[in-house]
Amino acid sequence: MALISARTILTSLCLFHITLGFFFLTNPGTVADQAVVSLLGESMGLPNSRSFETQSPALAFLATVLAIFGITDLVTLSLPDEICLVHYWGMQAPLRLTLTFLLTLYSFFFSPSSPLFYTDDSTNPSPQSSTASSSSSSSSRFTHPSVHHAAHNPGYTPASWGGDALKNRVFFTFMFVETMSWFWVWVTLQEERREVLARKARRRSSGSSGYGQH
Repeated sequence: MALISARTILTSLCLFHITLGFFFLTNPGTVADQAVVSLLGESMGLPNSRSFETQSPALAFLATVLAIFGITDLVTLSLPDEICLVHYWGMQAPLRLTLTFLLTLYSFFFSPSSPLFYTDDSTNPSPQSSTASSSSSSSSRFTHPSVHHAAHNPGYTPASWGGDALKNRVFFTFMFVETMSWFWVWVTLQEERREVLARKARRRSSGSSGYGQH
């Protein structure tokens, strides 16, 4: 049996979404100033978007959506285990894990600080210098993706469909935390699913045996 039940993890996630929606509506700067946001943002070289520091219609819309998701998800936890944990969250958890994981990858690997867009624009005609430059380029590709380097990355082209709005510290941190949380939920559900189905089978067998005695 899991140390922390899936219901407890899901309840915490729902309350986290509701709380996040509250702060995005009332004081969004509180979210942007969190230590975990700064830590992950600096480590991944992602920019700090000032859009999260003040109230705006977009953040109010986001806050409402997060609150609705949190409340509706919380209501589903009142359903029986077989319906809630096996059927509903058994399908929702891997789906949300996949989506948040893909968005986490997109937020970093398609950002200006991504090593995928790094290009070495230095040119030198000598073979020795060319070899040294090539080795330096390959090593620089995996150095720390600082924002200063990202701002002067000639290989990066901004997204024309608005995807650059997803390449910031707050969005990456949120998706990273969601990915870790949904992975935890999914693993826990796999363990509890067997227990729920075993209990259902025992009830069914005891019910059928009792009916046969009558």
